Amino acid sequence: MPVNIEKYVGQSVEIIYEDSKGRFTQRVVAVFSVRGGKVRVLDWGKRAFRTLSASRILGAKPVKHHAS
Repeated sequence: MPVNIEKYVGQSVEIIYEDSKGRFTQRVVAVFSVRGGKVRVLDWGKRAFRTLSASRILGAKPVKHHAS
């Protein structure tokens, strides 16, 4: 079942993500927008903006604050 990531726009969330090579990562991101199956986020761990495929986000939960 796909994650409804749209409900987290404007929030920081912890996600489980499967990359294009099949590797799983756990990340804390701030969700900025969701459009056309793509999610624009600020990845706090990498301190950089990323565009992720919404279909590869396997789980998400809100976090009260991000790890800096």
